[in-house]
Amino acid sequence: MIGYYVHHVGQGHLRRLVAVAAHLRTPVTGLSSLPAPPGWSGEWVLLPRDDEPAPAADADVTAHGRLHWAPLGHPGLRARMATMAAWVERTAPALVVADVSVEVALLARLLGARVALMAMAGDRDDAPHRLAQDVAAGLVAPWPALAASADWPQRWHDKTSYVGAFSRFDDRPVTDHTGGAQGRRVLVLWGSGGDDVTDAERAAAREATPGWRWTYRLGGSEPDDVWGDLLAADVVVVHGGSNAVAEVAAARRPAVVVAQARPFDEQVARARAVDAAGIARGLDRWPPAQDWPGLLDDALRRGGAGWLRWSPGDGAQRAATALESLAGAP
Repeated sequence: MIGYYVHHVGQGHLRRLVAVAAHLRTPVTGLSSLPAPPGWSGEWVLLPRDDEPAPAADADVTAHGRLHWAPLGHPGLRARMATMAAWVERTAPALVVADVSVEVALLARLLGARVALMAMAGDRDDAPHRLAQDVAAGLVAPWPALAASADWPQRWHDKTSYVGAFSRFDDRPVTDHTGGAQGRRVLVLWGSGGDDVTDAERAAAREATPGWRWTYRLGGSEPDDVWGDLLAADVVVVHGGSNAVAEVAAARRPAVVVAQARPFDEQVARARAVDAAGIARGLDRWPPAQDWPGLLDDALRRGGAGWLRWSPGDGAQRAATALESLAGAP
């Protein structure tokens, strides 16, 4: 049995589980405060929330900087961890995957379970991340080795499987893009985990590019709608989240990756990596309106073929293989 913890912010972690689980031969149980995804056939353990009710403003939620989220005296946290511990005791899992939580990884390891982490981009040199990545039996990085962090100690690289990016669209055929009769098209693919770009900034970008038609897709859109818009776009403007970038990569579309503010500069790291590799334009933040004509033209010149180096098409299968290897390790 493999237990797979899914963080409840956004939809990316859940989509990643669904993609990987499709290739797992070992039974997998989902552990999350999110409901089971549609069509889920395995066990699903619904965890109490550890952020409801919200802790007091002066509450110690980090255990003096040694953890990320462990609000002192919180009944939801207590029930959450007790539920997870009871599941581990009942099933004796071969592996617990944390995607993503330092506290879940540590709890599972303290209960004697082998732990794997879905690695996260960005600056992970803080004390909680160092502890979790040190105690993990292995890490699975949903990006290629070309984007491996130079700041990681060698002991982390040695136990990391760089499987490449993967998404819910990896099994879909990519059709040739023929362009539109009404001008070039920009698709803005944005997420549900928080937005630090204003409507005014988006409107200014549109006004600065009169030869382009702009379409917006936000988190929660139907998959077929997103995929159709991806294939129809001349350029995709996408936030720097792991799954959103992987979806653009699956469609092999020219892109501008714009990082949003996230803890540990995760999206900044990803945007810089694709830019440095020459795969797509990558920006640390939403640029001024006057920059957009040049950015879109540059994305077109780069094209979308370079995404093959970021997303090989079988990343989810590689991730499943890595996890099953860890589950069967002595």
